[in-house]
Amino acid sequence: MASTLRVPRAQTEERTRIPGLTLTDLLLLCMALIWGVNYAVVKYATGELPPLAFNSARVVLAVVVLFGIVTVSGYTLPRGRDLLALLALGALGNGLYQIFFIEGIARTRAGDAALLISAAPAFMAILGWLRGTERTGMRGVTGIGLSLAGMALVVFGNTPSATGGNATLVGDALILASCLCWSVYSVLVKPFTERIQGLPLHATTMLGGSIPLVLVSLPTLAHTQWSAISTGGWVAVGYSGLLALSLAYLFWYRGVKMLGPTRSAMYANLQPIVALSVAWATLHETPHWLQLAGAAFILAGLVLTRVPARHTAPPCE
Repeated sequence: MASTLRVPRAQTEERTRIPGLTLTDLLLLCMALIWGVNYAVVKYATGELPPLAFNSARVVLAVVVLFGIVTVSGYTLPRGRDLLALLALGALGNGLYQIFFIEGIARTRAGDAALLISAAPAFMAILGWLRGTERTGMRGVTGIGLSLAGMALVVFGNTPSATGGNATLVGDALILASCLCWSVYSVLVKPFTERIQGLPLHATTMLGGSIPLVLVSLPTLAHTQWSAISTGGWVAVGYSGLLALSLAYLFWYRGVKMLGPTRSAMYANLQPIVALSVAWATLHETPHWLQLAGAAFILAGLVLTRVPARHTAPPCE
């Protein structure tokens, strides 16, 4: 999204050298691919495991792996007020968000959930504007408008699914609630990305999110028949915990640091296109033509807000 961010001179060098797509752009594209596939993975997994049990398993796996890498690599973890603040933010962005997200996607279609997450850049832009950290020009406003229009097309183009119409509406509402949690988290975590490395930051916030998530999930965890889970179920836990919650998040934090939360979120808006395609091929979720139009609006919003206008300097990484 078009925004004005104060970036240290050292971080602008690569931006001034490389026009157009940069390494951060490419990593954010990989992030969108991983997260887009993850919607179908989560939808499949919640048919094998209770949603909260699956969510706890993948988050705990991510925490163990991340802290293992932090320890082996010799990173310094945040301390003092930074530690407490990041744990609190993690409870919002990796705890409450994950609860709403997993319960929502269990009640709606994978493609619908991915498309509804496209509200995130609009929420972030509004929050950034209220906090005075981002300034959105006409191109950015137009891009947000296209994304919101795409989201509306998803809702109006929704067709009854196997879960039933009412359940889908509940699922959509939960997904939008998770989107709001993620948006607030992304805006508030931005200052920490300027002084704390991505890996220890992510490990700390993921730990903060795992605490309330596991506490809420305890009754479900106690009654889950873990020995009855299929190989596919465990593969889903591994994919979601190692790739979606670990590797892709590191790409996300780099994007937040270098491009800002709103611009990074516009790349996350590529998820619906990937998610719709994968859900169509694997879960037999046939999208309505209005949803395909919504996906086109989302892509147009990304191009409009990220690709620099003619006669303007390319945005720095």
